[in-house]
Amino acid sequence: MDTTTTLLVIGAVVAAALLAVAVGLLVRLVRARRTLRRAGLPTGPRWVFWGAVAYLLLPADLLPDPVYLDDIGVLVLALRSLRPARTLPGETTAP
Repeated sequence: MDTTTTLLVIGAVVAAALLAVAVGLLVRLVRARRTLRRAGLPTGPRWVFWGAVAYLLLPADLLPDPVYLDDIGVLVLALRSLRPARTLPGETTAP
């Protein structure tokens, strides 16, 4: 294999790995929101959830789509915003 082919294969593997991380975070985001809603806890603004999902799916990004780092960042921020405002029964708060 020549260097161009090697670089293309490495780029494709990295892009596939980043896409897998982004999809995994999307699944965690949906599950966390569903769990919080079932427990009757606040899930935060709805626009944060739907905005993160739309940002992942829409083709217009800050970075080109083979580089999913911006998508991953948006999903992580949305996932962190879904934390409940109060602790669940049986949980302890960190000091």
